[in-house]
Amino acid sequence: MEYQWISWAAIAGSLAVLSLGCAQLQAQPLVPADSPNQLTQTSAVAPEMNTELTQAQLAFGLALFEQLRQETPDQNVLVSPTSAALALAMAYNGAGGETQAAIANALSLHGLTIEQVNRGNQALTQHLAQLDPEVALAIANSLWVNEQLPVRADYIERMQAAYGAEVAALDFGRPTAADRINNWVKEQTRDRIPTIVDQLPPDQLLVLVNAVYFKGAWSEAFDSARTAERSFTLDSGERIQHPLMAQSGDYRYLETDQFQAVSLPYGNGSLSLEVLLPAPNTNLAEFSAQLTAENWQSWMNQMRSRPGNLQLPKFQFEYEADLIPALQALGMGIAFTEGQADFSGLTDLEAFINQVRHKTFIEVNEAGTEAAASTAIGIMPTSMPMPPADPFEMVVDRPFVAAIRDRDTGALLFVGAIVDPR
Repeated sequence: MEYQWISWAAIAGSLAVLSLGCAQLQAQPLVPADSPNQLTQTSAVAPEMNTELTQAQLAFGLALFEQLRQETPDQNVLVSPTSAALALAMAYNGAGGETQAAIANALSLHGLTIEQVNRGNQALTQHLAQLDPEVALAIANSLWVNEQLPVRADYIERMQAAYGAEVAALDFGRPTAADRINNWVKEQTRDRIPTIVDQLPPDQLLVLVNAVYFKGAWSEAFDSARTAERSFTLDSGERIQHPLMAQSGDYRYLETDQFQAVSLPYGNGSLSLEVLLPAPNTNLAEFSAQLTAENWQSWMNQMRSRPGNLQLPKFQFEYEADLIPALQALGMGIAFTEGQADFSGLTDLEAFINQVRHKTFIEVNEAGTEAAASTAIGIMPTSMPMPPADPFEMVVDRPFVAAIRDRDTGALLFVGAIVDPR
């Protein structure tokens, strides 16, 4: 079987890596000398958007976010639902039996066939790629295969066709393989995620990588002259001084007894940052428990244009987590269980997932937002308009939730909890 490096246009903003083990992943020349760079498509017909799939990814992303927030309630959390969902969808293509059903359940893919999932993901990434010429948004996939171990040719072909995956055969006996994968990740995320894999076990089967990178300027930039050191209250009650940006204007806005929400558009307005600030008598944990897909969609639909004054902290942080505990809690336990997991659609070897790593980066300042993320999954073999209203006042001076989303499809590129903006 020959593997070739297949080029695919990225949509920058987040990065996911799926690592499937059967032999140590090492660095060899990624592209055989006679291998052309090309994208294999199953059909010339452009796939259609699947609203059921985007709703499923919203539900999965919010559930994953809440699991991770509960694991570290006193720390900042940032997850890329798009990145994680695409990586797991590629693993889903290689799963069978109860394992496939468990992954489908965790991803909320109720009633969707694999073909619908693949074509829906293909349509979504194509949609995001051309969404806003003023915003850098890129997603890329790659499949790094152990040249000495069996991976099904039809699986590789599906990943090339539906996910535009670049495919490379590696000599997993060389210690530089992880460097080659990390260099690819670093390039796709504009240096924001410099590494996604460390040492790889000698029996790793393959590594599947999804990368997303996002950089967008606000439609209306904040005036840096109005940024000032102001008070921000942590969940513990401690007050710190931190730079808060200030701006006045017309915003999509919603206010309830439980929270305030404001939407800040990037570029031409197709993508936006949603900031949700719990009411003073509601802590972040209580509010986050309400973050279901149904509530989220309802809140987004209720937002209406309203004049207001906003203060928002500048912040920048990196985040990293092992996703296995969260995915086990979401019902995917069998996929991580040696002797029970079924990845027969991917290899003739018995295999199970032994690693799921997620890394993210975000920076929000007066000019806009830059974000990137990475998810690594390892698989090992077994032996209505509002009436005119007074301007609102929203001072984001305590822990809050922020998300980057596509206003058209509702796709959630990033969602995070900012408990300490320092």
